[in-house]
Amino acid sequence: MRVSKDMISPDLRKGYYAGRLIAHLYHHQWFARFALNMARKFMAGKNTDGLVCEQRYIKIPGSASPLRIRIYKPEHVSGPLPAMLYLHGGGYMTNIPEMFAASFSAFIAAHPCIIVAPDYRKSVEAPFPAAFDDCYNTLLWMKENAAALGAVDEQFIVAGDSAGGGLTASVVLKVTDTNDVKIAFQIPLYPMIDDRQNTSSCLDSNAPVWDAINNRLGWELYLKGAASPTSPYAAPSRADDYSRLPPTITFVGSIEAFRDETVSYVERLREHNIPVAFREFEGAFHAFDYFFPKTEIAKQATSFLLQSYKEYVTRYFS
Repeated sequence: MRVSKDMISPDLRKGYYAGRLIAHLYHHQWFARFALNMARKFMAGKNTDGLVCEQRYIKIPGSASPLRIRIYKPEHVSGPLPAMLYLHGGGYMTNIPEMFAASFSAFIAAHPCIIVAPDYRKSVEAPFPAAFDDCYNTLLWMKENAAALGAVDEQFIVAGDSAGGGLTASVVLKVTDTNDVKIAFQIPLYPMIDDRQNTSSCLDSNAPVWDAINNRLGWELYLKGAASPTSPYAAPSRADDYSRLPPTITFVGSIEAFRDETVSYVERLREHNIPVAFREFEGAFHAFDYFFPKTEIAKQATSFLLQSYKEYVTRYFS
């Protein structure tokens, strides 16, 4: 889908050229690696005002190095609290948890919870299943250490955006297969879940922030050396059975590359009568809420997300 400036929501149009620049920079693997290194150098370990923050390193089976995780808790709130595994976005190839501190603060303010965010391995350094293994094993670690975290151990929330939304869908898909952990609900925001890249919204996309070229590079790096056919744990759109998935919250922009795969994911969940809170925001491009949070449409998306989150905690959490 070709996107012109006049297709964009009026209050996002001022971000059109900045968004196209972001997309252009991430057309190149070297820039993804550079951005990751800069984030690690200047942001890793940075705490968030108003939250109790902690950093730990945990062992991941099959990995030579321990995994860095960030833990975020509310101040002056006693447990046990709901625990959320949050998986950040970045096309599977870049970014670190600290870059999403505003989201952690918003969730905790909406309803107190404990957030664990792994700095999972990125595809510029290690392809699938490295990131998936890191995220899945972090969830297992959360269950094993729930008491020490001050968290409820009976069930968990899994959330993430973009590639983190894809990892959310992947982790939840596996945990419903293994029954290792019970999931209260999931929040895969505008998820990157279809490596085939053949939907009308993705084909030839030139939308701001994330376009068809970004998407091709992201999947090439993530699936480098992976077996064929692609595992559903890498690309959840390939899964045959959605019947055991938990209640879901998500939203997507109408002009972004992931629009069609997100809508298809929602429709398949609803076919199995799985509760879904879903909104499509007209004229919004990828990650508009992250890059332009002060716009009216981003505020509407955030309000929908947090209100749905509060309702789902009340409805589905023990």
